[in-house]
Amino acid sequence: MLHGLTGWHLLIVLAVILLLFGAAKLPALAKSVGQSARVFKGEMKAMKSEEQSDVASPSPVAAASPLAASDVGDPASTR
Repeated sequence: MLHGLTGWHLLIVLAVILLLFGAAKLPALAKSVGQSARVFKGEMKAMKSEEQSDVASPSPVAAASPLAASDVGDPASTR
């Protein structure tokens, strides 16, 4: 992914960020990025645990069909 990047590239990127945002805003920016990463990580854990619980216990709604097999062709059942 970062095959051709060296330490000089990183220094140039950091200098551009410093020029764009200013030295005073960098700590707040870093804190915001850290909080966002923490929230994202928590949401991913919640999704994985929810997915695992769904696999362990299939939903009863999928097993119960609103239409019975005999009602499919019966025009009286749609009235």
